[in-house]
Amino acid sequence: MSEFDRNLSRRLLIGGIAAASAAPVLAACSSPSAGTPGKTAEPSSLATKPSKPVTLNILDVAGNLALTKPIIDAFKAKNPDVVSHVTTTTGTAPELAPKVQAQQQAGNVQIQLVLTGTDGLAAGIQKGLWYDLKPYYDRFFPALMTNYGGPAASMATLAQDQGIELVTTPGGPLLEYDPAKVPSVPTTTDALLEWAKANKGRFQYAQPRNSGPGRTFLMGLPYLLGDSDPSDPTNGWSKTWAYLTELNKYTAPYPPKTSTVMTNLAQGTVHVIASTMGWYINPRALGTVPAGIKAAKFDNLTWVTDAQYGVIPKGVSDDELIAAMRLLAFALTPEQQAVTFDQGYFYPGPAVKNVALSQAPAASRTVVQKYGDTEFDGWITKFPAKNSLPATAQVTAFDLWDKKIGSTK
Repeated sequence: MSEFDRNLSRRLLIGGIAAASAAPVLAACSSPSAGTPGKTAEPSSLATKPSKPVTLNILDVAGNLALTKPIIDAFKAKNPDVVSHVTTTTGTAPELAPKVQAQQQAGNVQIQLVLTGTDGLAAGIQKGLWYDLKPYYDRFFPALMTNYGGPAASMATLAQDQGIELVTTPGGPLLEYDPAKVPSVPTTTDALLEWAKANKGRFQYAQPRNSGPGRTFLMGLPYLLGDSDPSDPTNGWSKTWAYLTELNKYTAPYPPKTSTVMTNLAQGTVHVIASTMGWYINPRALGTVPAGIKAAKFDNLTWVTDAQYGVIPKGVSDDELIAAMRLLAFALTPEQQAVTFDQGYFYPGPAVKNVALSQAPAASRTVVQKYGDTEFDGWITKFPAKNSLPATAQVTAFDLWDKKIGSTK
């Protein structure tokens, strides 16, 4: 099997295009040292190395393994005294909180580390599922906040000290389109609505609760439309909800995964989709979307910054907590951060400042140069960036979208 084929197979599994639920695997991988909530040692007395090597069961609900699996493998190889075995499984963000909560209530936490986007992070914060890691910053994550660059530092605050930001991207909202079918792509919200009316069922985005491009489109609209308070989906999004209600009349159905939207674009059943830089680069690099597909920005773009995090469920043992934090700290070193350019999945990727594409592996540089857009870096510099919604507001936005938009389709 060629290196490309191996990477393709890995990404198809990791990215969720052919992923299955992680529950059966996790059930079989219960750690004998799994703890219960409230049993963790005080930060001042917690060691910096486990008393013996541990198994880490890692659940990815964000496609983050596409970026961090080589980092995890490198950590295991370099730290046999910390980690004896690592399992990685995938799931979806909506499944995450109920799964972890059930394990905690049973006193048998089987997941030592979760890789999640802002969706799963928010749901867990709302339910109190994650450890507060701030007491451990000095020992395991010295100078954490000062090492993050610009928007990444701002996005790190969304974790409320309950997660470690691993990667970041300005994201979108962007549009992705087939130029053979759409010779003049819409670049304003009004133009997009008019195009959707004239081409019913040819515009699509995935359900925001489980899609980076979907939630970026949702959270970007208040800025594009000039809503009264983009941070308040309940009282400040009157223009957004009115716009989405009208657009809903003409969109294709909302699939639960971004990968389905990409497949539909590739097969020609839809012609314009909501996207992000990473979702534009990576599927084209993998060949799941034709290379000739193009990306476009809105004229008055405001980036909605996205990020992915490592969170540790309450209830793991002291040894597992130590090992998980050691892995997260390793992932933030500049050498490992350069790996996260990967194949453009979360472009740019690194959350730590001063990590450049020139430091990335040669394969990553080749992909970005071949499948990226030469205008992306200029757009990043030119247009303002705002954080994704904080935890409670984000969950509220998803609930409102489900009620007002998704349930009516």
